[in-house]
Amino acid sequence: MITLKEIIQKLNLEVMSASGDFDREIRGGYVSDLLSDVIANSKKGNIWITLQTHPNIVAVATLKELAGIIIVNKRKPEDETLKKAEQENIPVMVTELSAFEIVGRLYELGIGRATENAKEV
Repeated sequence: MITLKEIIQKLNLEVMSASGDFDREIRGGYVSDLLSDVIANSKKGNIWITLQTHPNIVAVATLKELAGIIIVNKRKPEDETLKKAEQENIPVMVTELSAFEIVGRLYELGIGRATENAKEV
């Protein structure tokens, strides 16, 4: 398994929210911009890739116990999103890459869709 800290370093992600467990193992990944889809299909410990920047992404990540959120396409999270992320201990990172590119790189690092090689925790 790979940790969030390793992903940040290897993919040169910009950390926007310093709260959270950066030593947490990533147990899979999920990419979607539709919040209801993420609620229905993401798994605990996933890293979530989205272009959404509003505070509701933190609520979804908290509800699903996601390992963190990567925002793509040079988008920056709203101030309220970062405030909520700090309160909920949800790591929020940003990248200049598109969702397609970042997912490919995550896959190259060994992150599959959802707990392919690990049991649900």
